[in-house]
Amino acid sequence: MLSHERQREVLRQLRLHGGGNVRELAAAVGVSPSTIRRDLTEMGEQGLLRRVHGGASLPDELEITPTARQLEQSAEKRRIGLAATALVEDRSTVLITGGTTTEAMLPHLQGREGLTVITNGLNVAVQLSRLPEVTVVVLGGILRHAEMSLLGGLAESAVQEFEVDLAFTGTYGIDPSVGLTGASVHEASTDRRLLQRARSIVVLADSSKFTRRGPVRLAGVDQLSTVITDTDAPPPAVAALRDAGVEVRQV
Repeated sequence: MLSHERQREVLRQLRLHGGGNVRELAAAVGVSPSTIRRDLTEMGEQGLLRRVHGGASLPDELEITPTARQLEQSAEKRRIGLAATALVEDRSTVLITGGTTTEAMLPHLQGREGLTVITNGLNVAVQLSRLPEVTVVVLGGILRHAEMSLLGGLAESAVQEFEVDLAFTGTYGIDPSVGLTGASVHEASTDRRLLQRARSIVVLADSSKFTRRGPVRLAGVDQLSTVITDTDAPPPAVAALRDAGVEVRQV
């Protein structure tokens, strides 16, 4: 098993159990304790987990770091990102929030004519800087370092100047009875204001997002136009979203 595969499985085990010691993690991953110790040390240095005596746990924040999220569901996110770009039309104005799932759609925007992308994600802006044919509008605000996103009154005020055709957003959790939920109270106000500016909201969410609910509500199901997810999304949740009038695309 390659190191990135081991580390992805370690993160999955920590999510399932909230933490684990070296012996338990080694048995779950199927490698020696010494290998797990090296992985935990490396992952701790990257901020992917928190080292504790004899093992590890997830970081204190409910929402783990972007680097950790990149290790999770990576193949699914690539498929979801590619499918999302099919909804982007030439000469349209779209809003793309920061995140590893929305980031997966960015390379596929190459060649779009007259496309304007509005974002509060510095990671989005940096990637799109490689596509000179795309006009990129970066909303101002206070930088949240862990997420590389711009928040607050400046971002919320600036987005009011634009007419947005589509908003593409990831999410911490999605629940047919609640809608989209977030993990960060600090980001909630800005996220809500950004999504409210769009005529249609497209949610990019791998199947793992259907099994959790964050503490803050970002958008109701009635505000959603389309959800793009993978084929492992729970059928009852998919059916409930469709019954509520949301288009669900599974890729």
